[in-house]
Amino acid sequence: MAPVVEELKVVPSPADALRAFAGCDCLILFDSALQRDRLGQYSFLAADPIATFEVEHVVLGKDPFESVRDSVSQLNDHFNLNRLSDLPPFQGGVAGVLSYELGGCWERIPRSGKDEFELPDAWFGIYDWVIAWDHQQKRAWIVSHGLPKLDAQISERHQVSISNADLSSCHDRAAVRIQDVQAKLSLIQSEQPIDGACDASNDVPESELAPQHRLSEWDGVTSDFSRDEYLAAVERVIEYIHAGDIFQANLSQRLLARCNVAPTELYATLRNCNPAPFAGFLAHDDWAIVSASPERFVRVENGVVETRPIKGTRQRRAAPEADLFTRDELRQSEKDVAENVMIVDLLRNDLSRVCEPGSISVPELCVVETYETVQHLVSEIRGTLKQGREQGEEASDIWSLLAASFPGGSITGAPKVRAMEIIAELEPTARGPYCGSLFYSGFDGTFDSSILIRSFVCRRGWVQCRVGGGIVAQSDPAAEYEETLHKAEGMLRALHQSGLCQPVAK
Repeated sequence: MAPVVEELKVVPSPADALRAFAGCDCLILFDSALQRDRLGQYSFLAADPIATFEVEHVVLGKDPFESVRDSVSQLNDHFNLNRLSDLPPFQGGVAGVLSYELGGCWERIPRSGKDEFELPDAWFGIYDWVIAWDHQQKRAWIVSHGLPKLDAQISERHQVSISNADLSSCHDRAAVRIQDVQAKLSLIQSEQPIDGACDASNDVPESELAPQHRLSEWDGVTSDFSRDEYLAAVERVIEYIHAGDIFQANLSQRLLARCNVAPTELYATLRNCNPAPFAGFLAHDDWAIVSASPERFVRVENGVVETRPIKGTRQRRAAPEADLFTRDELRQSEKDVAENVMIVDLLRNDLSRVCEPGSISVPELCVVETYETVQHLVSEIRGTLKQGREQGEEASDIWSLLAASFPGGSITGAPKVRAMEIIAELEPTARGPYCGSLFYSGFDGTFDSSILIRSFVCRRGWVQCRVGGGIVAQSDPAAEYEETLHKAEGMLRALHQSGLCQPVAK
């Protein structure tokens, strides 16, 4: 069954469309806010899923994707859902967020101490309608299959009960949903106020937060590390490296501020301050994720897997000559290149668990990419998912790929499991969505995902963002601390423009 499609005569920006749908149930946006060759061609917005699934706390050895995978499989079996090849790749399917702590499903990893935000370890919905943009063509479409709402209890039992009448009603449901989406889009041109604020009825008192330390450069922003504590933690990581426990580990600090603005408005500000190719937004009940991520986690198209780790960062310079010098210095840095190559090796190993033997390649190694406030070293690894041709061998899918590779090596360290244990020991608060992933998976298995860095989490009257960096034997603790602040620059600028913090006069 092919979806019903209607092209938009007037193409709104994803940011404007997001504001029009503020307050809709489980609103999610994948936004190519920074468009480049091979990156940033498509954007997608969806809301009102037909079913939702939540993993509140992981259980070691329990498959977190079982319910949603079985439900999608049964929908496909019943409706024979097809994707139209001449439209953007996501035309409905599963979308959601995986928190960093979801890695505890597959490895015995301790959790960091305090978690005031308490987001689920995973949340996803099955979305029937999508607004899909092709930025190269400057076109957009509303796509809907007209699938029925699924009973949550039936989904928990992995049984989707659908009558024959549902099949014949799909076209009518799709037409109604497309009409509803068009009505919402008409709000963009109106002056009607749109309320997208999160529920503030359950604010966390400051006394219940983990110990906070004022950030000297910004008034209104605190960290879960003092500068001296962060330097000491970096030195502890280096001790672990010299002891032979690890080669590197990613260490982060959490920045925190009071929040009294709607997440959709914060997203619009962040998008202007720090545009990124893997930006995104998710609002559910009283929490929201606001992201300007520059990093892809994994992508799957026609069975080919691609991942693009970032390792190595330099602050942008105002003078063009100085900026060029910084780019060349980053490219020639033995420390940053070695750090990137170590993560490439880790990810090659992760992908080899689910990819065809001999299919893994590295088309790009340590290429410099430039963003609004920083420059990064980026590599690309590719492989082909196992097709299950050998007798007794199972084919790989996107869910087995996630189990093999989550969380991403670029934001954990190497070896991954020991690095995650050290992170849990040294970081005083839970990461939550930070270094997790915002993802979509089409009904046909097409998959794309970001790593949630340069991202805000809004809940209970507060907004947090974490910033970190990879620590290796050659790391200088003071320089590593400064790098985290360079990475935070665009985020802090967005908080400032939203009226949530002020730079300290020097």
